Order: sequence, then structure tokens, then C-alpha cells
Amino acid sequence: MAEPIPAEEQSNFETFRDCLSEPVLKALAAPIEKPKPKKKRHAKKGSKSGNNEIVKQEVAPTVVETQETDAEDLGEFIEVYHPCKHTHTRTLEPHQQKKQYLSTLIFPFLPAELRTLTHSIFKDSPTLQDLYTTPLSSSTSTALLHTIPPTAIDSLESYGLLPPTSDTIDQHNLLTPLLTTYISAVTAPPPIWSSTRATACELCSRDWVPLTYHHLIPKAAHARVRKRGWHTEDKLNSVAWLCRACHSFVHRLAGNEELAKNFYTVELIQEGGVEEDVEKRESVEGWVKWVGGVRWRSR
Repeated sequence: MAEPIPAEEQSNFETFRDCLSEPVLKALAAPIEKPKPKKKRHAKKGSKSGNNEIVKQEVAPTVVETQETDAEDLGEFIEVYHPCKHTHTRTLEPHQQKKQYLSTLIFPFLPAELRTLTHSIFKDSPTLQDLYTTPLSSSTSTALLHTIPPTAIDSLESYGLLPPTSDTIDQHNLLTPLLTTYISAVTAPPPIWSSTRATACELCSRDWVPLTYHHLIPKAAHARVRKRGWHTEDKLNSVAWLCRACHSFVHRLAGNEELAKNFYTVELIQEGGVEEDVEKRESVEGWVKWVGGVRWRSR
């Protein structure tokens, strides 16, 4: 089993894993050719000579079928790591299993500065800008390809993402666009609040009530967050769109510093925080169930 991804690299790992979706899905959807079963030869007696004449067999046309994934071959992909949970086993779709497994083979071998690259780090470092501004230079692309271990190349070939006995050109054609997509994603500036606006409350899902934006990392805690290194600068202005009732509930759930440290995504709020506090999770579940049924009455 692959080693767990460090917490400080988890966000970038998930981005890298998602960038693998396109080539993995293409490989799963690729058609394969299978010949029809051969017909048996039949002997036919000649009408006058009495000699047996072998009827010439026609070559059966090939049939294109959708590639099927052997369940046994996918067994090794089942182990999934979550930074806030113990490693556990669950069933994933084939493309999810492939990209999860392949990501753990490739991502840990990338340069450390690339595994932790963010928009704020990138914009403050001319050296990183020289290296990782896209499109990647030939020297950077070649250097990154050399970090990919042979085991990863073997797996990419085994699962149809690279041709058998691939060469440098094949590897460049697959991996350079993948790395370019990943770098573009992690160095992109954070979205403007208004562009993230939801149409329904992200906790209770009511879409008929006004929404407010909740700073997932409260501004009052930013100084402590920077000092302790809990989050990178580009995450500080992350927001969730909540109705007024849910917004107030979240601030009753925990203080500013605890919200910043343990409840900095909507998913973590729903799960009871980084530590998965059962009492808090049940409190959130109970609140969402109750408030989701509350509707304004017309006067």
C-alpha cells in the first residue's frame, strides 16, 4: 500500500488526481478489437469426381467492443486515503480507482516545491515562475519526466494509458499535458467571492431564502492562522454561501480559531470537523434536518 500523502500536500494531491481523470476515462472508453470465433471447416462431396472439396473459409471481420475491466485487476485500487480519517476500504468506480492508484505512484515523486505549489507561493517566487510558467519549457518538462518512477510507467502501460514498451515521446505526449494541467490548476488565483455564489444554502439546501457569505477561515483568526501555518495565504478568503440561520448556527458551533483550524470547508462542517467530533456532526445533521423543513409563511 502506498504511504499516506502528508496533510500539507493533500489538497494538491487531490487536484493532481482529478487531472488524471481525462486520460483515465479515455483509456476506459477506448474500443478494443476482438475477432469472431472461427467457423469450422466443412467437407463437401464433389458431384462427379467424388473427391472431397474443402470449402474455403472466409476471414471473419473483427468486431469493436467496449473494453471491460477485470474486477480482480481493480482490487489493488480500493485502498483510499483521507487526511482526516483512517485509511479505509470502499468501492470506487473503475476510473476513480485507476486515477487514485496512479496518482499515488506519480505524485510523491514530483519535486517537493511542485507538490506544495500554490498561487501565493508561485506569485512571490521568480524562480518558481521561471520553472513552472506554462507552457512548460523543454528542459522543465524533461526534468519532470525523469522523476516518474519505472513502476509508474509500467502501470501506465498496463492500463492502456501508454502503449506497450513506450518511449520518451509517448511519455511526453501523455505526462507533459497532465503536469501542465495540474500546474495551471494549483497556481490559478482564487475565485472572486461573487463568482462562487451558490443558488441554495450549502448546508440546508434551501433555495428560497437569501444567502450570505461565511468566511470559512474567519478574518478575526487570520493572524493566528498565518503564525501557526494552518493554511496558505490563498485559502484565507474562502467562503461558503449560507442562509442567515445556518450562518449563525456555524458560528455557534465553534469559535473563530476552531472554525479556522477544524471547520474550513463545508464538508468538514458537515462531518464534525477535522477530528470528526461525533457530537458536533450529529448537531449539524440535526440542525440541517430541522431548518431544511422551515419555510416562510406568507402573511
